[in-house]
Amino acid sequence: MYSPIHGDKFELYEKMENPEIELNNTFVRFIGNYIDLDYSIWLYRVLTPFFIAFLLPCIFLFLIYFTILCLYIYRTYSQVIYRACNSNEFNFWDIARTFIALIWDGHSWLWHGYEVVGLENLPENGPALIIYYHGAIPIDMYYFVARVYLKRNRLIYTVGDRFLFKMPGWAIIAEAFKVSPGTVQSCSKVLKDGNYLAISPGGVYEAQFGDNYYELLWGRRVGFAKVAIDAKVPIIPLFTENIREGFRAVGFATSVFLKIYKFLKFPIRPIYGGFPVKFRTYVGKPIEFDENITPEELQTKTRIAIEQLIAQYQRIPGSIVHAMLDRFRKPHGKDK
Repeated sequence: MYSPIHGDKFELYEKMENPEIELNNTFVRFIGNYIDLDYSIWLYRVLTPFFIAFLLPCIFLFLIYFTILCLYIYRTYSQVIYRACNSNEFNFWDIARTFIALIWDGHSWLWHGYEVVGLENLPENGPALIIYYHGAIPIDMYYFVARVYLKRNRLIYTVGDRFLFKMPGWAIIAEAFKVSPGTVQSCSKVLKDGNYLAISPGGVYEAQFGDNYYELLWGRRVGFAKVAIDAKVPIIPLFTENIREGFRAVGFATSVFLKIYKFLKFPIRPIYGGFPVKFRTYVGKPIEFDENITPEELQTKTRIAIEQLIAQYQRIPGSIVHAMLDRFRKPHGKDK
């Protein structure tokens, strides 16, 4: 180890000419005396993936607030945009939705190689009720809404949990993309007006406490079935492959988080992920309206349809590594 007391004249001259050498040597001596450098490097390498896994969801949060920012810009400066276009026929919400849809669709393609299979099963004209499996974060629905809007110029109305409307800035997203808490009556009206509507019967509960075995956590919820029967519309089952591998809820203290959730009715179970896995949304065959069916029977019929999509297209249990490799492999359905 270098010591300035026993250094020769050359070393003293070198330090005077290059003071940064002495600073570096001091730092090295500190590391060597007080910290096991090998252990520090090992700990850094071990913990880095852990921190990355929890930091990646920040990308999702960034997109949410980037969306909010863009929508505020469009709403605030809509008159300027109109004057620039020299036409009053433009609807600034349509312009804003198109811009946001392009951002989300671009992100879906870049980060997840996103695809939609069976879009022809979604009626091009008229209403339809889309029922989907809820991942830890429903990012697949953001992608699907964007893709349908760009492909068909039709907006999918969605039902969101009430806690979302307590988030700062969420109101403008809800206004632009028609997100609402939804009642049987309000949802039925949306469909009777000829729109698409998306509902996840599992909701936040399924998001928080589902896992990579992809079991539907609907309980006895039949509200969506009552909506479909009242509005006399077809139900479109929908499932996104690997959605649980993109984002996951932590696997520890499940019973504790469950008790807290039942008390607060608010999602507090930490989410990690943001992994660049392959996302492929499958649009199932329509379940046509049947005036003789009961809500309970329709719920069961819809559940079976989504479970069949899961059984056919999803690897069970889900694997993050395999899901990332799916980016480079062709879909192989039942062979998974």
